[in-house]
Amino acid sequence: MKIWARFLGLMFLLAAVLALPVRAQDYCAWDHSLRLVNGRIHTMDASDRVVSEATIQEGRFAFIGPVGNHKLSPCTKTIDLHGRTAVPGLIDNHDHFVLLSNRPGYEVQLEGITTIPAALEALRKRAQEIPSGAWVLTIGDWLPRQFIEKRPPTLAELDRALPGHPVFLWPGFQPAVTNSLGKKFFESKGVAVSDAGVIGPRDTGAAMNALRSIWTPEDAVQGALFAQSYVLSHGLTTVQDGGVFPLAGSPDLLDSDQTNMLASWNPWTARDPIIALYHRHKLDVRVRFQLRGEDTTMALPILKQRLDNLYPDFGDDMVRNSEIGEYAVSWYTYDWQHGQGPANFQAALEMIAKRGWPFMQHTLSLKEVQFTAKNYEAVNAVTPITGLHWSIAHVPQIDQPTLEAMKKLNVGLALHGWRYLQGRQGTPVSIPAGPPYRTILDSGIHVGAGSDGGDISEIDPWFDIFYMVTGKDITGEMINAGEQVTREQALRMYTADNGWFFREENELGSIEPGKLGDLVVLSDDYFDPRKVPDEQITKLKSVLTIVGGRVVSSDLH
Repeated sequence: MKIWARFLGLMFLLAAVLALPVRAQDYCAWDHSLRLVNGRIHTMDASDRVVSEATIQEGRFAFIGPVGNHKLSPCTKTIDLHGRTAVPGLIDNHDHFVLLSNRPGYEVQLEGITTIPAALEALRKRAQEIPSGAWVLTIGDWLPRQFIEKRPPTLAELDRALPGHPVFLWPGFQPAVTNSLGKKFFESKGVAVSDAGVIGPRDTGAAMNALRSIWTPEDAVQGALFAQSYVLSHGLTTVQDGGVFPLAGSPDLLDSDQTNMLASWNPWTARDPIIALYHRHKLDVRVRFQLRGEDTTMALPILKQRLDNLYPDFGDDMVRNSEIGEYAVSWYTYDWQHGQGPANFQAALEMIAKRGWPFMQHTLSLKEVQFTAKNYEAVNAVTPITGLHWSIAHVPQIDQPTLEAMKKLNVGLALHGWRYLQGRQGTPVSIPAGPPYRTILDSGIHVGAGSDGGDISEIDPWFDIFYMVTGKDITGEMINAGEQVTREQALRMYTADNGWFFREENELGSIEPGKLGDLVVLSDDYFDPRKVPDEQITKLKSVLTIVGGRVVSSDLH
């Protein structure tokens, strides 16, 4: 009887194993071990080592350089890089990946396109990849100034290029344009559209709401997949999302500011597409969430609820809460040049400091930087912030006393090159448009880089890196003279220097034993200006993107 019972048990076990999905039966599918050989691998470690091979075991770097006699997992796959240049996975310390994932239509990135015919061709190509009659749109990553024609496409041009698809092109805070199919739809929703297909700035929010009304949660998941594919193909393996402005009419906003513009969304559901990818085991880019406060009163109800109910660093290696930011309170309605600012800012910062959260504050002027710094000093006098990894974002200008004061507090500066697309925007020609990369880097303060892309700038890191290295905007005009950095410094600010901003400097940013196995192989040798002249930096892409030992994007031939 015992033998018979044992036999039946074995049969049941075998049946259970056979019933498992094929992937579950394949041990090596879960192993995530790679050996990369015959490359020029820039580790971005403290010694700036360049090695020919690196080995990832179970998702983390194990051996940098020859393996020697070390035993490897039997599942380890070898990839020959054929002499190509590889670098750590790039990190964007502040962007709007969630907004890019929530586009209510099929997004096209017009980043770097310099003529209207080329833009129309990009739109036409995208239309060939999507269902008949589906919306084609691009929001925030382009401006008419980037085109030689210095104007947006016309309704007639869009009709000819995409006769079977409605189109919505919104260049940041400027008027949007649409074609005849789009005009018909918007007018049916009560949105004013001119005969030329132009939607004025006051009506663009209504147009966006009309599109949101027909966009489903499953559509949003597909949008997130597109956003993920796009950033991975350009070498970004980690993105820190800066959140959204609370969309007017969203539930439970309490005293929060409410807006209806390009960067607005329901703050409680905006992250749903990313979380859906995570639950479906389809999230291939590491996402770090900044959590905003937009309170307008001293009661700070939204911020208080966040701090009461959420935990810093909660999540795993793929997705987690990283910090409070890019706002602690309502910020954008003040006249900074005339001394205005939020009265509840210091109280909000005191709450954040007492709970031990990292924090990043948005700034777009010297006045805002100075206001932020003074409040950091005031809070530090009560609750020390030197170990909390607080930072100031964007930083178009900074004065020397403020820079020195922030260095003493161990505050970091997260610099973003949105001027590449936007240009000077009123900055006098007598001073650099900023950020002052060279000045800040020379100060020794902790500094990193990002794009602020996904709403008013490009999310492709190579445009930002081009701007950091050359000081030139998208039109080729020199706007940041004297503040350029070297190629090595720019890349370091996008890799090894960036994990600090969300307290993962020991996990991300360089190719070293024990760190997460994120690596990208570049389409050309970024470090050799003979092979990649300055003007070609914006053309760089990743031909092989690896996240945690998994190949998540590949165009390697």
